[in-house]
Amino acid sequence: MAKTREIKKRIKAVGNIRRITKTMQMIATSKFAKSQQAAIASKPYTSTLFTLVSELSAGVGDISHPLVTGAGKAAENAKDLTLILTSDRGLCGPYNGSILRTSMAFLRSNPEIRAGEIELVGKKGAGFLKFNQVPVARHHQQFGDKPTYDKVEALAQDYIDRFSTGQIRSVRVIYMKYQSAARQAPEVLQLLPFKPEVKPQPKADQPAQATGIVPIYEFSPDAAELLGALLPAAVKATLFQAFNDAIVSEHVARMVAMKSATDNAGKAGKRYTRIYNRARQAQITTELTEIISGAAALA
Repeated sequence: MAKTREIKKRIKAVGNIRRITKTMQMIATSKFAKSQQAAIASKPYTSTLFTLVSELSAGVGDISHPLVTGAGKAAENAKDLTLILTSDRGLCGPYNGSILRTSMAFLRSNPEIRAGEIELVGKKGAGFLKFNQVPVARHHQQFGDKPTYDKVEALAQDYIDRFSTGQIRSVRVIYMKYQSAARQAPEVLQLLPFKPEVKPQPKADQPAQATGIVPIYEFSPDAAELLGALLPAAVKATLFQAFNDAIVSEHVARMVAMKSATDNAGKAGKRYTRIYNRARQAQITTELTEIISGAAALA
């Protein structure tokens, strides 16, 4: 009797766990849909702005903007800055582990960057970095699950100001890049110095069939002045896109992890139910045998 009672308690506990994980899966699915829309909606703006900066860079030629070249001699003794994006909550599968393993591999292979400033977003990376004796210069806790553009812009502007004045030599962001609902990969992004893709200009004697259609822009004001206004915007948009990718990747990982936990709890419930039925059947058989044996002895 004690065995069947214990099995019933386990069945009830597994059922409660399954209800909790099912609810968390539904919440993660809802958040994933919203964050995916935000991440996808911001990508055209970021990519178009990046393309425009690249076209302007090709028109300007040698770029001498501080966000591209740095502060010169003033930045020679400056340190590198690395921003690591993790989550505030767990139960999201290998999400945080993948980012932190990528971060440690990158820092180990670059001792100069590890000796620089390490900044962290999210609570889950704090204990890991402390265990690995990686000092955290700043722990940003103002973003949460829904980072707004204003907060990300303020952080990007702080990096831009510090980089332009030579306080830091470079800025890199380690985050989970969202590629699709089935694929996310940790990535090390160089935010500063900003490296726009400068496309080579076709030669004058090159045939049109080889070069294709090359758009020609007329800039007013000139390309250099426009580049000075667009480069900070491109840096801010790139950092905001990294935050959006990190958030949607976190919700995908949690959705998959909770679905797996729900399925495993369902399988465990069915297994315990079979064990309970067998134990109950054996108990009933034993009781019937005892009753028949007692009746036979009295006869």
